[in-house]
Amino acid sequence: MSRKPSFANLRARTPEPVAAPASEPPEPRANSREGRKQIAGFFTPDMSFAMHTLARRQGRSLQSLMAEAFNDVLRKHGESPVGE
Repeated sequence: MSRKPSFANLRARTPEPVAAPASEPPEPRANSREGRKQIAGFFTPDMSFAMHTLARRQGRSLQSLMAEAFNDVLRKHGESPVGE
C-alpha cells in the first residue's frame, strides 16, 4: 500500500528560484500628489467622522482642512505657516 505525500516532505525541499517579474514602469501619480509628501496618523472614529462631516458641509477636501489645522498649529508654536 502506498502512502500519500506528506506536507512535511514539502518543507524539506528547497524552493526552486522564481524569475523576477519584468520591471514595469511606475504608475503615474495624480496631479494632486505631484511634489507632495504624505503625512498620516491614527485618530478616533469620532474625530474621523467630525472631520469628514465638516469637510462635506464646507464643500472642502479633508486634505485642505488638515492643511489648515497644521498651519494653525505652526502659528500657535511661533512657526510660519506653509500653506497646503
